[in-house]
Amino acid sequence: MFTTRQITSIAKRAFSTSASSNAAKVAVLGASGGIGQPLSLLLKQSSLISHLSLYDIVNTPGVAADLSHINTNSKVTGHVPQNDGLKEALTGCDIVVIPAGVPRKPGMTRDDLFNTNASIVRDLAEACAQHCPKAHILVIANPVNSTVPIVAEVFQKHSVFDPKKLFGVTTLDVVRASRFVSEVKKISTNDAKITVIGGHSGVTIVPLLSQSGHSFTEEEVKSLTHRIQFGGDEVVKAKNGAGSATLSMAFAGARFTNSLLEATVGGKKGIIEPTFVKSDIFAKEGVEYFATNVELGPNGVEKIHPVGNINKYEQGLIDAAIPELKGNIVKGKSFVSEVKA
Repeated sequence: MFTTRQITSIAKRAFSTSASSNAAKVAVLGASGGIGQPLSLLLKQSSLISHLSLYDIVNTPGVAADLSHINTNSKVTGHVPQNDGLKEALTGCDIVVIPAGVPRKPGMTRDDLFNTNASIVRDLAEACAQHCPKAHILVIANPVNSTVPIVAEVFQKHSVFDPKKLFGVTTLDVVRASRFVSEVKKISTNDAKITVIGGHSGVTIVPLLSQSGHSFTEEEVKSLTHRIQFGGDEVVKAKNGAGSATLSMAFAGARFTNSLLEATVGGKKGIIEPTFVKSDIFAKEGVEYFATNVELGPNGVEKIHPVGNINKYEQGLIDAAIPELKGNIVKGKSFVSEVKA
């Protein structure tokens, strides 16, 4: 059993780097929610954050007050819509993380959330384009395959879009893949590095198990692939109407945010994370955004890695993902253009 002190030490090692003279202002939009609160807690531990700015429609001052008692160096402020709260939260931000939106319930897909979450993300993107146009934008709000294009379209409307600074956070897919494979192969998660490409819902999630260095039976491949693609459904069902994957998503979101901080503020080289970005990999097929491993750098996207060698089964998964992804992306872009019209 770990003591409280040991657990705190482990958490700090996981989410902190050595003290740096450079540190960033990071905003979490939707900070009072099921993902936002644990995500903010994890980010409070980073020495690369000087100011953690929390925004939501309710309860954010209380969340901020609670987190501000934690003895790490970052300042924490809480903002609500009144008195230009969103503007204040965003002004001067280097990174904005957006977990805002409603959670999935049993029987719902990520696309079922579209009508509600699309308008939320659009409005937040408008504020970001106006108040922190040069910030890195990290989109967690589902459906990511559509919400990332929504942010891009809004930024383009304001003539401030930089594709190197817009990320769909798909980290949870590789986190799940690593855990699920480690369970099947009875190995450490450190030895289960699984590349996952495509998008962030159902069949658009494509695990490349052949690149893992481990051997799998045909049954294991099919079972693992399905579980990685639809792992979120397990949590929605288990929570029985009380929400979706919030804690694991917060962990994954903090991992990606911390990696970006290390690359941009910390100056660390060779940091690679999977993320859904504007990409040429399947642009000829009409898919403008695609998740692969991406090397992060001072300006955000440094290098988009290719898919690499795949087998016939994985090619079939990509073939199934492409039309779905294309439709998701068009849906997001059309949402903004229809509003503009």
